[in-house]
Amino acid sequence: MKLTARQRKLRKESREFAQTVLREFSGTADNLPDAEARFLATRPAYEKLVSAGYLAKCIPEAVGGQSKGLLDTAVLVEELYREDASVALTLIGTILGLQPVVVGGSDTQRKQFLAPFLTETDAPLAGFCQSEPGGSANVAAPAPAEGVRTRAVRDGDGWVLDGRKKWVSSATGWDRKGADLLCVFARTDPDASPLESVSIIAVERPADGINGLVLERAIETPGHRAHLLPEFALQDVRVPAENLIGPEGGGFALSSASFSSANALIGVLGVALMRAAFEYTLAFARKEHRGGAVPIIEHQAVGYALADAKASMEAARSLSWRACAAFDTEHKAKDELAAYAKIFSSETTVRVITELLRVVGVDSYENDCPLNGLLHDALVLPVFAGGNLGVRRKWVHGLLQRPDYDSLSAADGS
Repeated sequence: MKLTARQRKLRKESREFAQTVLREFSGTADNLPDAEARFLATRPAYEKLVSAGYLAKCIPEAVGGQSKGLLDTAVLVEELYREDASVALTLIGTILGLQPVVVGGSDTQRKQFLAPFLTETDAPLAGFCQSEPGGSANVAAPAPAEGVRTRAVRDGDGWVLDGRKKWVSSATGWDRKGADLLCVFARTDPDASPLESVSIIAVERPADGINGLVLERAIETPGHRAHLLPEFALQDVRVPAENLIGPEGGGFALSSASFSSANALIGVLGVALMRAAFEYTLAFARKEHRGGAVPIIEHQAVGYALADAKASMEAARSLSWRACAAFDTEHKAKDELAAYAKIFSSETTVRVITELLRVVGVDSYENDCPLNGLLHDALVLPVFAGGNLGVRRKWVHGLLQRPDYDSLSAADGS
């Protein structure tokens, strides 16, 4: 797929920003004692990201942002994530947090809720609060399955939310008092059928924080060491009735629409990690003799391993870009392509980096070797934003079971 001149310019500018700004911060927080401290240390880098317009560049023009399409976002995200996965993931988590408003919000809601994210000032955060302790992959399963356990009860002219959430990027904010906007996936009618009982409700942060939001712990993870993944509670959190996004009971469809485009971007995250691993290993192979007479790149086994890694990376990028472009053109198979991009790229990334570790050898096991951290970052890609086994393949399986499924639908360029 050929990028336009504008997209090539965007890629060049994003790469230069990432190499001059994010590279300065990359890894500086890794040795701080806990996840929350590491996250807080990234705020200056995130603020620079916002002030340089990269958050606005990821929000569609149709709702006030600067993005002309998902492929634009993919191009810049690859460059940012290549240099600092933690800071870039904070940006991506915020983009996902805004998706329910972008996809299903009214004009009034979009104007109100998106305003803080379009100003290119401060360090605004958003989170899509779907995942819960114990998992929520079976949200559509009938009783006695629980699915989503967070409840939203109508009380006069508002909603009262109670429940617990987990794995929501940056949800508790920079000060434990909440992100600027949370889109909360909650059961609003326990008596309705599973597919019609869940809604999405926006929670705006007041100046003094969200009353009733309680951080239980900041999860310690092997990768994305400076990215905040909290486990937290919502206790009698009250919001106006008009904060319901889309129709009541429409949460499942709105969530699927919000996550679908994110799948394509996760494919690009895998490409960024593979690219970083490939570039490091190629440079290593060109200079290291490992006690031999020639650099190890002269050996066939090393050359073939690098060739396989590069081929895998290019295939993942091509598929991910196709998926992004499908959203930009409203291709009928856009959701299917996005699922394939997420599954293929995320699992390929883990495999490729593991194989490149073998090229470098035992020295790759040192913390100072970039491949070590890249593999840790990669391990989450197959399991987050809807795990490949419990959610993504499950969705594809359902698609394949439809009597009218067309196996060439994703190959059709129309």
